[in-house]
Amino acid sequence: MAKSKKYQDWLIERLKDHDEAVAYLNAALEESLKGDEESQYLFLMALRNVAEAQGGVGNLAKKAHVGRESLYKTLSEKGNPKWHTLVSLILSLGLNLRLS
Repeated sequence: MAKSKKYQDWLIERLKDHDEAVAYLNAALEESLKGDEESQYLFLMALRNVAEAQGGVGNLAKKAHVGRESLYKTLSEKGNPKWHTLVSLILSLGLNLRLS
């Protein structure tokens, strides 16, 4: 019998697809607009998952011209990124998010 994949491994594999990554981030962004602390963290967690799927957080840090350690802190549960940092990360991932 084949071993089943862990959810995180399955998710990272799915997020390698551009359209899947965009849909995932849009869903997380919509959820984060609820305003409570937990839902706001979901977007950072989603962004970290997409970064991992798209080459890793270290690779994203280089593309976005931010320090790797700083980026890990930014995308942590206690992270409080500035708007320009989020925009830089999104652009570095080659993504374009829109609110509707």
